[in-house]
Order: sequence, then C-alpha cells, then structure tokens
Amino acid sequence: MSDVVLAEEERDALVTLVIRGMARGEVSAQQQALADAGLILIKGPIMMPTPAGTEFVSESLRLPDQAPERERIMATFHRFLPVNRALRDLCTSWQVRPDGSVNDHSDENYDADIRDRLDDIDDSVAPLLKRFTEDIPRMAGYREKLTEALAKLDDGEDAWLASPLIDSYHTVWMHLHQELILTIGMSRKEDEELEERLIAESGA
Repeated sequence: MSDVVLAEEERDALVTLVIRGMARGEVSAQQQALADAGLILIKGPIMMPTPAGTEFVSESLRLPDQAPERERIMATFHRFLPVNRALRDLCTSWQVRPDGSVNDHSDENYDADIRDRLDDIDDSVAPLLKRFTEDIPRMAGYREKLTEALAKLDDGEDAWLASPLIDSYHTVWMHLHQELILTIGMSRKEDEELEERLIAESGA
C-alpha cells in the first residue's frame, strides 16, 4: 500500500473510518475519493473500510520498531489494559444486574454506584492519556470526548455511558483503544492475550 498517495484530508477521513469501523451519513468528497480508490466501501448511508483501506491505515499509523518513544508507549499501554478491563466490566454491570436481569435504570442507588466506579476509571486513565498524547499528539482529542460523554451522562442521558450509536464514553474508549493497537502494531488477538496476562499477574 506504500504506493497509494492521499491528500491530507483524505488520509484523515480514512484513519477516522478505520478507527471507528464504520460510519453512517452523507458521503463527503474525501470519502467518495477513498471509495473510488478502493479504500472504503459505500452501501447507501453506510461506509466501512475495505481490507486495503485498513492495511493503508495500519501501515500509516504503526510506530517503527526503532522509534525512541515506543518503549514509553508500551509501558503506558501495559498500565492501560487493566483499566480497559475495568471499564469493560463496568459496562457489563451497567447493562446487566448481578442476578442476570437487564438493568432498567430504575434503581438509582445501583446506577449511582456504577457512576462512582466510572469516576475512578476516568481518574485512572487521565494520566495515561496525558502520557500517550505526549508521544502521539493526534490522540489529544480523546480526553475532551470522554469528558463530554461524562457530562451528558450526568445530565441524565443514560445512553452516554455505553451506547454504540453515539460517541458514548465506551464508544470513545473503544476508538482510543483501537488507535493504540494500530499505533503499536498489535493484533486484536495479541492485545487480548496481553490483557489477560496482565490481569493474571496483578491477581485481579
């Protein structure tokens, strides 16, 4: 894919789409150009990257093995993955109560406890995001998006914790995680195995 040449706005549009996995809406000029190049697929209002588009972004974002910042990023990533597990567990609790019933959000105390746990998770990820951004400046926007989702959640809009249809806290977190994996050059399988190992070593 090294022979593909994209304008900056086209590249940015492709990176965003690969990180998100798909998009819905009116097709922009940049997205149409990417479709013409075989890098994204457009089906009605739905857009998604093709394997070629994903490969292009993977090559574009991947940090070289010899990059001086790689060791720092990997050390921070090792701290990020246990927090990632905590968020995943929290989202499960938000959707399903301990007895297996669906959480209908009628129990204010139950939801408030989860919201308190989310604050702890957010406090834990904040310094990690700062460190990632120092070495990967393009990741600076994630902090603001997470904060916006928390504010809307506190306004009583429950969907802003985990809905996949909006930039909820969990959705933004998944985009952050995906961009980290692409930057490091790690497969999803390798990522999951590393997380399991770190959790086991921590005794959590």
